[in-house]
Amino acid sequence: MVKICQSDMQTSISPQKTISPQKTFENVFEPDDRTGLIVVVFISSLWIASLGGSLTISIPNSSWIWLICVVLVRTYLHTGLFILAHDAMHGNLIPYNQSLNHLIGRFAVGAYAFLPYDHCRVNHRDHHCHTSQSGDPDFHGQIAHPVFWYCKFIREYFPLRSLVTFLFNVSLISLGLIFLFHVSFSNLILFWLLPLVLSSLQLFFFGTYLPHRQVYGNTNFLPRMQRDRYSTIWSFLSCYNFGHYHWEHHKYPKIPWYQLHNIHQ
Repeated sequence: MVKICQSDMQTSISPQKTISPQKTFENVFEPDDRTGLIVVVFISSLWIASLGGSLTISIPNSSWIWLICVVLVRTYLHTGLFILAHDAMHGNLIPYNQSLNHLIGRFAVGAYAFLPYDHCRVNHRDHHCHTSQSGDPDFHGQIAHPVFWYCKFIREYFPLRSLVTFLFNVSLISLGLIFLFHVSFSNLILFWLLPLVLSSLQLFFFGTYLPHRQVYGNTNFLPRMQRDRYSTIWSFLSCYNFGHYHWEHHKYPKIPWYQLHNIHQ
């Protein structure tokens, strides 16, 4: 099992001159600020636009197929917010401007579920340091059943203080939208809170459960020996490459999510 510890969660990146294999390999796919900013603007803009548009949908006058499609799109974009925050935790989002990198990370994880960025960052560092063993907050511990594992996964990122903050902010924003902008409560549930729940399930199932349910012999935590167009598309749609190319992320944590599909070969 690959061990990636605190040194790989560094807060700054400078050009590497060493000839060690991993660093040389990572420099070939070195992230850059411009691409990171484009990804941030693209995902964030779609998330904001989809939220604003979905809150004006007349649910009784819409087909259930259309509503399901909107919920799924909102879920995927909501997951995208956490992916941005995740890359920021690794310093990969805006690699040469770490102040902006972590500022965007705080915004992304805050917009995702009002989560504390520093707490998530420490948790993720521990996940890389103690992958699939004691000390890994993302691992199931003694109960491997996916339901109990999911509950532990949520509890690690939603301690009591964070849960109270989340409920307070959600209540305050919901009341403001309902009474000031006449947004339907049903729209808030369907297009804001439901996508958050589904997104947490998506992140857990594809990004945690499948890769880490077995320590040895897990096909979801092995380097991909071959790639085709369909696996690349599925990797992107399932969890922004962190499901299908999870081994690659642990092996090369300084590679941003949008380049993971290129490095496994």
